[in-house]
Amino acid sequence: MVSPVIPVAQVENLSMRYDIVQVFSGISISIVPLEIRVILGASGCGKTTLLKAMVGLLKPAAGSVRLFGVEIHDQDDPATVEALKKAGVLFQNGALLGSLTIEENIGLPLQMHTGLPPRLIREIVSYKLAQVKLTGVEGLFPSELSGGMRKRAALARALVLDPPLLFCDEPSAGLDPATAAGLDRLLLRLRETLGITIVVVTHELHSIESIADNISFLYNGSLLFDGPFAEARKLTDGPMHAFFARQENEGTRTGETIPDFFVEKHL
Repeated sequence: MVSPVIPVAQVENLSMRYDIVQVFSGISISIVPLEIRVILGASGCGKTTLLKAMVGLLKPAAGSVRLFGVEIHDQDDPATVEALKKAGVLFQNGALLGSLTIEENIGLPLQMHTGLPPRLIREIVSYKLAQVKLTGVEGLFPSELSGGMRKRAALARALVLDPPLLFCDEPSAGLDPATAAGLDRLLLRLRETLGITIVVVTHELHSIESIADNISFLYNGSLLFDGPFAEARKLTDGPMHAFFARQENEGTRTGETIPDFFVEKHL
């Protein structure tokens, strides 16, 4: 008998609102180990709101979020804290602290959540930077890095506690096509080498095509589609088909052929 797959993250009948404005309601999503799940939809549909609810930054109006079987409550709740330690987050703007060096930024979670000595923290930071192909920048400040380098530094920080689950909010935002494609390849490589599950919020069609196993499509306050990306692309009408067509017509990176050697240079 085959054992059932236990979800890494599970959203059940989730509703979110800001004051009296309902963002979405009745959202249920189940994310299994090793998958890359992409949450997508038009601007303002609630993609980032859903991600923030999943990492405990926003309180649901109704419903629940579970990470590793633990229901996420207030961040002062010990069980919630332990569950959230297993989830790294790459924020859209990187959220690096400008007054700290890259080494200090990446080492901060280790200082906060472990009792490791400074020497070992420095070694771990260097190792994590190597994982995201960003070596030799430990002493620099965020303002001294390019946009793509800042994203990778923030990714290293998100991975520094070796979380089995990684959330990424618009990781390609503000990046040129080659750098964005390189970041997509990096996420795929990290999934393969680290055995992690990844949840990505994006509207970039090229990224979706490159990395998505399954997608969750938000539309008009509800979950319109939840399943394999390959099945979603077979649809020939409806809001999701229109979304993909609009992304193509607006000149997103779909269809651009970026040579592998050029992408590798931007990793």
